[in-house]
Amino acid sequence: MSETKQYTYSDVAEHTSKKDVYMVIHDKVYNASSFVDEHPGGEEVLLDVGGQDATEAFEDVGHSDEAREILGGMLIGDLKREAGDPAPKTATTSAVNAGPKSSTDAAGLGMGVYALILVGGALAFFAYQYLQSNQQKS
Repeated sequence: MSETKQYTYSDVAEHTSKKDVYMVIHDKVYNASSFVDEHPGGEEVLLDVGGQDATEAFEDVGHSDEAREILGGMLIGDLKREAGDPAPKTATTSAVNAGPKSSTDAAGLGMGVYALILVGGALAFFAYQYLQSNQQKS
């Protein structure tokens, strides 16, 4: 049984061009060079995270099972962590907690805006009624 190849962050960081782009997702190293032109989100998405940890970006999008299969075909090795490397970006701390929380926050903000409009409309209506009744008394 052969061991998988190990890459350091400095190894991965050397591969950031369109024809040669590596990225780290969940401490696995992927060579996405062959997929840059086919990526549904456009090549910029991959190039923006090329040579670095793309775990958060990958998980935030919510990729399909098919996308995860394609990703598996690009696996070239494991990340070998060294002193001074950035902390791992895990789905537990970023994607799982941020995903539902951010959508809840957005929903809460949307409801707040509707409530504000409703209260503002009611205040305007009652102010109009009050002014009309005062004008009729005069």
